[in-house]
Order: sequence, then C-alpha cells, then structure tokens
Amino acid sequence: MHRNAEGKTREEAVAQVKINESSVRDFHSYIPIGNAVSKLRTWSDQGAEIVYLSSHTSETGVEADKYVLERFSFPRGEVLYRKAGEAYRDIAERLVPDILVEDDCESIGGIDEMAYTHIKPELKEKIRLITVKEFGGIDHLPTALAKLTAWKTTQ
Repeated sequence: MHRNAEGKTREEAVAQVKINESSVRDFHSYIPIGNAVSKLRTWSDQGAEIVYLSSHTSETGVEADKYVLERFSFPRGEVLYRKAGEAYRDIAERLVPDILVEDDCESIGGIDEMAYTHIKPELKEKIRLITVKEFGGIDHLPTALAKLTAWKTTQ
C-alpha cells in the first residue's frame, strides 16, 4: 500500500486513493499491509508458486514493484503486468492460477474492476477466487495451503 496509508483505517486508505493523495503515485515508497510478507513466505515454503500482478503497464513501472518486493523480502515470484491492449483478465486467463487472491477494488470502482469478474466462464471454473477487502490485507487467510484452497471468499 502507499506509505501514507500506514496507521490509517482501511476506509481512510481507500479515501486517499480516491483523492489521489501524494504517496499513492510514489510506487517506490510502498509498504506491505500487515503480515503479508510472512503469510506469502509461509505459502511459498509449503510449495505455492507466488505470482504478482502489477498495476503498471510497462517494464519500467514494474521495476518499482520489484524494488518494493525485494526491499521487504517478499518471496520470489514473477511480476506480471498488462501490455498494450491487455486487461487484467487477459493475464489471469493466460496464467489460470489455482488460486487468485484479489482485492475488491473498492477505490477504483469495485467488482467491475476486478480481473476475475471478466474471466471467461470456462476458466473461472478452474480458478479459486479469494476476495479480500482493499487495504484489508491477507493476515486473516489460512496459513495452511490445504485450508486456503477450501477458504470461502465470504468468511
């Protein structure tokens, strides 16, 4: 999340995005939410392949994401991004992940902005969606991968 969201409520962080608060576009200064690094590392240690989906649309922009991931010792993983003419769903459809953890995109329009919403129905059947509140983090998700695959997105 953007650095000026630290110490703010989830609702305050969403509001900062909506008004384009100054740190929202300072991608090199982003920070993890809660214990995200530890949670992802635990999943990775259990054999999960972690793939990150960037909001950027160029390799140059993705460099900021890679910097933050390395700075905070996130587990290694490919960082994918939308190329010219692509939508998030295009990446998800190419990848077809077993599990897609996606935030609810509250600050930018909600469910209509989520990748999963636009994925072809025949591919949706192969992807386990776990929706989290934007800026709510993933700390509440199960640590064990076996439990994560059975997690109900409404929990």
